[in-house]
Amino acid sequence: MEKLPPLNALKAFEVTGRVLSITKAAEELAVTPAAVSKQIHTLEAFLGSTLFNRVPRGLELTAAGARYLSEIGPAFSALRDATHAVTGGARRRQVLKIRSPATFAVRWLIPRLAGFHRSNPAIDVQLATSPAPLNFDREDLDGGVQLGDGYWPRTSTMRLVPNVLVPVLSPARLHALGKPPNARRLERETLLHSMARPDDWSLWLKAARVSTVDAYRGMRYETSLLSYQAAIEGHGIAVAQKALVGKELESGTLVAPFPLELDRGDVTYYFVTPQGRPASHALQSFIEWLAELVEV
Repeated sequence: MEKLPPLNALKAFEVTGRVLSITKAAEELAVTPAAVSKQIHTLEAFLGSTLFNRVPRGLELTAAGARYLSEIGPAFSALRDATHAVTGGARRRQVLKIRSPATFAVRWLIPRLAGFHRSNPAIDVQLATSPAPLNFDREDLDGGVQLGDGYWPRTSTMRLVPNVLVPVLSPARLHALGKPPNARRLERETLLHSMARPDDWSLWLKAARVSTVDAYRGMRYETSLLSYQAAIEGHGIAVAQKALVGKELESGTLVAPFPLELDRGDVTYYFVTPQGRPASHALQSFIEWLAELVEV
């Protein structure tokens, strides 16, 4: 019978492979980073293969390491479940850590998350918000939503929604634009801007061939969420991402006065995950759920 690798070394590798950090693995295992490094070296010597590459901001699994982790990961999950069953404990809950820009989280993701929870009651989603680019080397995240062209190093991406820009305002202010609404009258209106997307007005006005309006004047808000609310309150006119104000357009709380809709193409929202890291059951379930939403 072939000799099995040392269990402590396997355990150190499984944890390190999940978090891709010697320091974080040491914290989870309640040992020193040096002890974790020693166990990893022991396993690599036993297998005759390098399991991790050392990169400037941490670790990444080699092809052999990723393959090995994908094989032993389910075994460790099964051991944990079996232990909980024998000791009478509840089945261990799975935690999924994701991050999203606040506007997308509030207006698109959160209204749909109840459906995911109903289908996956054993998975707890931890949702944080930030406009900053995702950094899987520095943040303890399984995945996240990011706005851009979908091409980021060492990541896998899934396109979520079209990014169609449309000016929107309260119906009470519609009369100021004339009948029919004239985009050149925007020079008299207060433009509402999101600091996260400062060029949206410039892009739309250029597409509309309106050169008489200063695209950068007006009120500025930290997030699109705030600029949309300002438009609802009648403070001015905002450029909205149509997918995020569908409910307001349908109810008439906001109106889109102009026929021109600017589709930004590949520049839109994506669900992003790190390459070279095996997806947990929770993450895979979330990706499959998102894929069904996008197809619909």
